[in-house]
Amino acid sequence: MDAPMAETARYQNSRFMKAVRREPVDTTPIWIMRQAGRYLPEYMEVRNKVTFIELCKTPALAAEVTLTAQRVLGVDAAILFADLLPILEPMGLDLEYLKGEGPVIHNPIQDASQVDRLTDIADMDCLDFVFQAVKLIRADLPADIPLLGFAGCPFTLASYAIEGGSSKNYRRTKQMMYNDPSAWNALMNRFVDNLIVYLQRQIAAGCQAVQIFDSWAGCLSPEDYQQYVQPYTAKLVAGVQDHAPVINFLTGNPALLSLQRQAGGQVFGVDWRINLSDAWEIFGSDVAIQGNMDPIALYAELPVLKQKAKAVLDAAAGRNGHIFNLGHGVMPDMNPDHVKALVEMVHELGTR
Repeated sequence: MDAPMAETARYQNSRFMKAVRREPVDTTPIWIMRQAGRYLPEYMEVRNKVTFIELCKTPALAAEVTLTAQRVLGVDAAILFADLLPILEPMGLDLEYLKGEGPVIHNPIQDASQVDRLTDIADMDCLDFVFQAVKLIRADLPADIPLLGFAGCPFTLASYAIEGGSSKNYRRTKQMMYNDPSAWNALMNRFVDNLIVYLQRQIAAGCQAVQIFDSWAGCLSPEDYQQYVQPYTAKLVAGVQDHAPVINFLTGNPALLSLQRQAGGQVFGVDWRINLSDAWEIFGSDVAIQGNMDPIALYAELPVLKQKAKAVLDAAAGRNGHIFNLGHGVMPDMNPDHVKALVEMVHELGTR
């Protein structure tokens, strides 16, 4: 077996990839959303030298923080340091990250007549900084640690594009959904078509799996999700899953889980608003599940944190296909020692 094939075999036989395939593992694998973040001193040492978007767009720095987080925490997978939104820029949206406010789009899509100004990305090389970061990370990451790529789901990206930033009620987004389904269909399909190519390029550059984030879909009723979102997420998953496993992550509304399952994926990420055993009943035994501790539990004293971790593992009941994660990202003021302790706890308590 030559060296590249040997490395491929090593990360495919890692405990994370075995869990993705619902194969037996020696202990429950864990990675953490936003594991390279402001709570880590090693991250801040790099971040203090550049803006957030400069960090995202500088492959060497994005690779450094990705690799450091995996190494410092001892997690079973690395996730590419990037952001959901830079894909919007080459599609024609004026994106800026404002201190204290987060991402702002200065020319949001304000009505259906403006959907056509959102263009297809003619050459995905405009996002080459992402693919170069993947190549650098994969080259330096231990071969038994898989690298995860990611992207926002069509609904979450459409919401940013329409609202111009975060929103409490997603009024403008839902207004377009309800009042002009033709424009909504055109917008969502444009996102899907570009996202498929974007994720395929991440995989080709060296990612072993990808997570799609529907961070804002929890604002929807089951009926609205089924009609206005599910078909497009399903199209995205179908366009990517033959290249690498897809983790379909949705947060904020357990009533959507059966529809999330129908949208497809090899792994389904859930948040803390449902017991993991109940989630497994909804998803069925033929898929892996990722989750699902409340990230606020990391503020607990370590004995309590250990109880919280054990409760999640007990709910998984030793099933093949469990990947431990938080139900959302680590908070910026978190004590990094608590995150490191959680990883150790999961590996200890999850031993088979």
